[in-house]
Amino acid sequence: MQETVVKFEHISMEFPGVLANDDVSLDIRRGEVFALVGENGAGKSTLMKILYGINEPTGGTLTVRGERVERFSPKDAIARGIGMVHQHFMLVPSFTVAQNIVLSREPRKFGVLFDDRAAVSEAQRLAREYALTVDPTAVVREISVGLQQRVEILKTLYRGADILILDEPTAVLTPQETDELFAVIRRIVREKNMTVIIITHKLYEVMAISDRVGVMRQGRLIGVEETKNVNERMLASMMVGREVLLGRLDRAGEAGEVRLAVEKLNVCDDRGLTAVRDLSLTVRAGEVLGIAAIEGNGQSELLEAVTGMRGAQSGRVLLGGADVTGSSPGARRARGLSHIPEDRIATGVSTAASVSDNLLVGRHRERRFNILGLHQKTKAVRDYTQQLYDEYDIRGAGVDTTVGSMSGGNMQKVVVAREFSLDANVLIISQPTRGVDVGAMEFIHSHIIKKRNEGCAILLASADLDEVFRLSDRIITMYEGEITGEFAADAITKEEIGYYMTGSGREEAQYAKAQN
Repeated sequence: MQETVVKFEHISMEFPGVLANDDVSLDIRRGEVFALVGENGAGKSTLMKILYGINEPTGGTLTVRGERVERFSPKDAIARGIGMVHQHFMLVPSFTVAQNIVLSREPRKFGVLFDDRAAVSEAQRLAREYALTVDPTAVVREISVGLQQRVEILKTLYRGADILILDEPTAVLTPQETDELFAVIRRIVREKNMTVIIITHKLYEVMAISDRVGVMRQGRLIGVEETKNVNERMLASMMVGREVLLGRLDRAGEAGEVRLAVEKLNVCDDRGLTAVRDLSLTVRAGEVLGIAAIEGNGQSELLEAVTGMRGAQSGRVLLGGADVTGSSPGARRARGLSHIPEDRIATGVSTAASVSDNLLVGRHRERRFNILGLHQKTKAVRDYTQQLYDEYDIRGAGVDTTVGSMSGGNMQKVVVAREFSLDANVLIISQPTRGVDVGAMEFIHSHIIKKRNEGCAILLASADLDEVFRLSDRIITMYEGEITGEFAADAITKEEIGYYMTGSGREEAQYAKAQN
């Protein structure tokens, strides 16, 4: 029997009006990979923040290596050998890898001056010891996301952690980078007898890497299972309390005429550097064209240029054959384009406004909701927004709820409900289920496929390759602003797609383009 290193006993965590953890008792063992899964708001992150000292529980006890925890702070957690790698990395972009690793525990010359050579030497030692290859002298902003994650892990190991919490560790990784991360996890668990706790929404990853899995729902621990005794469908059902459909969603009918065309488009990023290079694509009625790319390779700028949120340097965007390259976002929406942006808080919703106000955007000037274009017809507005609220299973205190008080999954449902209700014939969708749980994901996916089957042309970008494969009819890969490959979704594997996402297929794509 493995030694218990973390013991939660009857833990409760209550915020104003919310019981985030409800009488949770859980043992975590030395030398295991433990996965913690659950819907958004299930309480899994709250529980791990208690372990890392960010939250102090309102009830129950926490024991680490047999010692009851009385003080809660990240500093105290680190002193106990607990480290946490957050989903959004906590690195200084302008610092080198070595400088980030030793940050707050810097080696000093004469006890005063920062010893850069010693920092590099220490980074090299850690990299060798844990087989995490990095260049200690590289500037963090210039290395890949996968390498940045290695730096985060090394930074945690440098502080002496042997209980490692990873929050959504593969959210922005390619399949190859995910495989490399999992190899690292297996190695440190096996060779160093460490404990790794993974918070994730990706059930196939639970099956691939964990020894045991705990499932949370509505603040309570539903059960803990040996991973070898369960499957993805069983875990999903435990998470949401019902059967969940996880397979590929079938299409209805054949693709029709071209609804969206991009011709030789060039777009700059916020720094004035070219982010999209001479890119052309088409999307037909009744199909989903998925974009597979590592974040930062031009897909965001491409979608912003298509929707009118970013100007194009050259090239054209055509909606239904009409050139809309210089048109405003409003003009494009009037021509039948809807948009689910990648950042729901920054550009998808007004967090200070009500659900009703957010759902009405895009239709607020329609005569049925206004008197002489000045005053909203309250009953018509309430009836319309309540219908969407119910149809899209938005969960909150009602249509008068402030959107900013809702979970990420329900915010996303507000955006989806609004955009899908506009009767658009072209949908631009970016990261539709980022940060949402398996139940909300299933719901959003089914509505995307419903719109496709009704004849919409859909351009989809997602960092989740499972999502791209599940929803797409065709897939293009992008690297440094260029298309490196185009495939039927059922004619290529995720591993093969990863090859093109890293730019390895760019020369082949350029050759094929030159031949055409």
